[in-house]
This record gives sequence, structure tokens and C-alpha cells, in this order.
Amino acid sequence: MKYRLTHRTEYVYDKPVRNSLGTHHLRPRDLPWQHLSSHEVAIDPVPTDHARDTDYFGNAVTYFHVTEPHEHLVISATSDVTVEAPQYDDAALAVPWEQARPLEEGAWPAQWAATEFALESPRVAHIPDAAAYGAVSLTPGRPIGEAATDLMHRIHRDFDYDTKATTVTSTVADAMRKRAGVCQDFAHVALACLRSHGVAARYVSGYLATQPPPGKPRVVGADASHAWLAVWLPASDQWLHIDPTNDTWADERYITVAWGRDYGDVSPVRGIIWSKAKKSTLRVSVDVAPVLEPEPA
Repeated sequence: MKYRLTHRTEYVYDKPVRNSLGTHHLRPRDLPWQHLSSHEVAIDPVPTDHARDTDYFGNAVTYFHVTEPHEHLVISATSDVTVEAPQYDDAALAVPWEQARPLEEGAWPAQWAATEFALESPRVAHIPDAAAYGAVSLTPGRPIGEAATDLMHRIHRDFDYDTKATTVTSTVADAMRKRAGVCQDFAHVALACLRSHGVAARYVSGYLATQPPPGKPRVVGADASHAWLAVWLPASDQWLHIDPTNDTWADERYITVAWGRDYGDVSPVRGIIWSKAKKSTLRVSVDVAPVLEPEPA
């Protein structure tokens, strides 16, 4: 499926900002199932310093520095991307979950690269509640694909999607206690459940193309950033992308932008400002529009 993706981030301050220094992860990755055909980002005011790079995890990241005094900063990204549903090796899905623990003994070729995704990270603590919750799915000898999918089903069933239950700084413990949160929280909870048992899994940031209700038009800008996770399949060195928020494996509706240990590694836009401003307003608008192919003549 082809999409035209737009992501607009707008900051408004009550007093001028003298310097705005930041980074953004807004460029979708090129993957075996995803092809990026075009991408551009416009920043207003125009940065005096601007550099593109690749971060430690292989994600495209851009640094910018705006020195023109401003009370209004806008970062607009537009991408054209084609996505197919990822395909997985059945034999790799059938490997017992215990073998997806890179810190344990093993001889998988890419085991070293998966190791850090089995460790704690700043936003994914290996708390006892997560370990106990994960153990229900991670029964002895269970295939990794089946165990990860069962965990996905259970989080979707047991946790309520509630935008008011958590904030961007909420912890795994907060989400576990409230049994509620948003996609970021559900991904972090699933990661804690798996990693606390040694299973390698990584946080994925991107977008989900949504369809309007029957008879309703698409509302431009009503989409949002999304988060899910990917679980290491050691036998094929693939990563199984699962979404606890929507209780499904990622398919052609999912646009992958970046991955890392947790949200802190891949936040779409982050930075610092030099200002006497006391208040600021953040507005984010996302649109994932299908690009329909012309009918054959």
C-alpha cells in the first residue's frame, strides 16, 4: 500500500525564544517490506545549523539549531512510502522462547546485536509485576511466536486505552498499577514482560493508517504517531512486530520510522530552548493518506 505521510509539529511560546536546539526522527526507514520514495522536512524559522545523520540504531536522525528569535516554531515532514505486510519464517516462529534470550548460552549468528534489547532501559524497568505477568505467556518450551502473540492478546484484553491515565513520563509500574495507558505504555509494558525473562525485544515508533467509520469522510490530520514492539526471532534474525494496542501483528497499515530500546531513543521531536517564556503550547497533526493507484485502461 502506498501512503502520503505528513507530520506537523508546532510550538507556540508566550515570549521570544533566542535559541532552539533539537533533533527529530521523522524519516521512515527503508526495510525489506517498506520503501521510502521521497521525504522532506521544512522548519520555520529556518535553522542556521542543520545536519542529517544515522543514529546508533540505524535510524535517520536530524539535528537543527534555530537562532532567529521566535515565538512560533513549526516542523513539517512529508514522506511517500510503500508498505507490505512483513513475512516471517514459520520455523523461526516455532523456536522455543527460551532460545530468544541472547544473554543466555547460544550460538545464533546475530545474537550479539540482540543483546542490548534484553537489558533494562531508562523507560523499561524489569519490575516484579511485569515479570509475573509475562510468565503467564512464557510457559516452558512454548514457541516464541505463540508466546509473544499470547502476551499481546492479554495486554489488549486486560489494559484499557485511556489517554488520561498516563503521561509521557509515566513508568511501566504506573501502567501496570492502573491497567491503563496509551500505545507507548502498552509497548513498554510488553517489553518489560519479555525482557524481564531475558527475551530480546525492541520499541518501534511510526504510524498506523486508520480508516474512517463507514459513511464518514477521512478527517485530514486526525491520525497520530503510534508505537508497538518487535520480538527477536533468533533462527531467522527477524523481528516479529506486534501491536498490543490493536491486538494484531503489524501489517501493510504500519509505517515504521525508528526503533530503539524505548520511547526515549526515538521520540519524533525533542530539544531544548533558551528563553524567558513561562508557557508553551504543543500541537501535533498527523495524516496518513492512502495513495490510490489509477485504474488500468
